[in-house]
Amino acid sequence: MSQIIWIARHANRLDFVNPDWFLTAERRYDPPLSEDGFIQAQQLANRLKGEKIHHIFVSPFLRTVQTAHAIADVLNLPIKLETGLSEWLNPDWMDEEPQLHSIRELVKFYPRIDASYTPVIAARYPETRAQVRARAGQTARCLATEYSPENILLVAHGASVNGAVMGIAGESIYQAEKVRLCSLFKLVRQHPEWWIELKGDTSHLTEVEEMVRFN
Repeated sequence: MSQIIWIARHANRLDFVNPDWFLTAERRYDPPLSEDGFIQAQQLANRLKGEKIHHIFVSPFLRTVQTAHAIADVLNLPIKLETGLSEWLNPDWMDEEPQLHSIRELVKFYPRIDASYTPVIAARYPETRAQVRARAGQTARCLATEYSPENILLVAHGASVNGAVMGIAGESIYQAEKVRLCSLFKLVRQHPEWWIELKGDTSHLTEVEEMVRFN
């Protein structure tokens, strides 16, 4: 029986457009989407509108929640906050563990969040590149197994997208690469093997941000 896992990176973030935002932000390491990021998120949602997706799992960072919520509106699905898909908690980028909005706060603005969902994997600050890839890969495998044979969408960050794809397809098939904003991967299983049908696609975007950082 076949199963499809879609994996997407979030859209453009405000601090990429306005670096000064970081200087006065209450949650410095949890920026929202930029104005063009909201447009990109809607374009990604339109790309996925006709796909048979049954569950959406998303990193609890604000930019991923906002990206996923646009998709959930189009697909009429709830979204589940999964800490295993979180940003790479890299001490070179963050001098402290990032402060995120609580689920209660997020639900007020993003009502499609399923507040009853319990994450399967934790993310712990600080972590290495190898650790974030292992964490995201384990998360993707757990979700794929738990929800098999239904199709799922994961919305994450550059490093956790790479880890999720590697964790499902295997490092012999996929090796980490720069993941563009709002890019899309499609992994298909004909039991027991997985293959990558779509890798890092951004053709749904009218304007693509050529970002090279794994954020």
